[in-house]
Amino acid sequence: MRQLLLTAALACTLVCQATTTDSVAKADTTGFVFTTVKELPITSVKNQNRSSTCWAFSTLSFVESELLRMGKGEYDLSEMYVVHHTMLDRAVNYVRFHGDNSFSPGGSAYDVMYCIKHYGIVPQDAMPGIMYGDTLPVHSELDLVAGAYVKALGKSNLKKLTNVWLQGLRGIYDAYLGQCPEQFSYQGATYTPQTFAGQLGFNPDDYVSITSYTHHPFYTQFPLEVPDNWRLDMMYNVPLEDLMAIIDNAIDKGYTMAWGADVSEIGFTRDGIGVMPDADKGADLTGSDMAHWLKLTQDDKRKELTAKPLPEMEITQQLRQEAYDNWQTTDDHGMQIYGIAKDQNGKLYYMVKNSWGTQRSKYNGTWYISKAFMQYKTNDILVHKDAIPKDIRRKLGIK
Repeated sequence: MRQLLLTAALACTLVCQATTTDSVAKADTTGFVFTTVKELPITSVKNQNRSSTCWAFSTLSFVESELLRMGKGEYDLSEMYVVHHTMLDRAVNYVRFHGDNSFSPGGSAYDVMYCIKHYGIVPQDAMPGIMYGDTLPVHSELDLVAGAYVKALGKSNLKKLTNVWLQGLRGIYDAYLGQCPEQFSYQGATYTPQTFAGQLGFNPDDYVSITSYTHHPFYTQFPLEVPDNWRLDMMYNVPLEDLMAIIDNAIDKGYTMAWGADVSEIGFTRDGIGVMPDADKGADLTGSDMAHWLKLTQDDKRKELTAKPLPEMEITQQLRQEAYDNWQTTDDHGMQIYGIAKDQNGKLYYMVKNSWGTQRSKYNGTWYISKAFMQYKTNDILVHKDAIPKDIRRKLGIK
């Protein structure tokens, strides 16, 4: 009998352990489970690789989606054509300021609009933009060489510049990215960059930049003071609730957006999640738990706070402004907003196309961004003016 009781107790223990283990496993592996609510058409995910050209990849992706929306067909446009033209323009600007300005490989969505309007555009096949024997962009050497060249001139004590300094810089970009074609063939027809842009039927003047900060009056325009807005793009300034209303209305009406954001927060992972977890609400950080938390590395903290849906911070206009004023929100990265999804708890997220390839993300190049993250870390969006709700357009004076 005693042996029978021991056997029964052991069996019970094993069953209980199995049940507990199974329960923990389910809790630990649930993570985020997303269901698409609305998804707008996008082109394939690209890979900017080791280059600071997210602004070109994200905005051209947005343009490609606009062409799909307008029934123009699917295009793959050349990012490096835009980069080549933009960096020469930025160098001229830097030198004109005698080096008292910004010269770096970053840029803004407006740079792409400016390029299409003034220089046209070409398909990827007409200018792949890789002349150094690789298959993906690798710009560390290019940025070093071009940066040294431009900054040496801008910071120099020369009394006069020659009329060939820009030609020398163009030679650097030609060597690494290839020459910008003056004429090319595409699907049996011959184009210049300007005629190709014209046949697309894409009008850069139909698109506006929107931001939300309190250091300028709402419903007016101002150039957002970040280094990569070196062209001083005038952005419409709206309250935070209007910014979110524009984003939601755009998706509802079938419009994607180019998104300028700060991705340095602990809640932005490298594999597909962007959230603003509230650590105080998400965990009991007292006693031994607090001691454990303080010993974790930044990467370990990120893993804990982004392993599953947690309570998030409440974002206000004031919080946004403080983060911007204190350099906690910077112009880090450009992506494309193209849809809405919900997690297993019914909470909504924005679907965002990144330009880090498909292997790095759990979701094949898509990032799921919570409303709190979007509210807090959005620098600006670029959107078709027709995607803005009519009452907000009226306040902005957009016809």
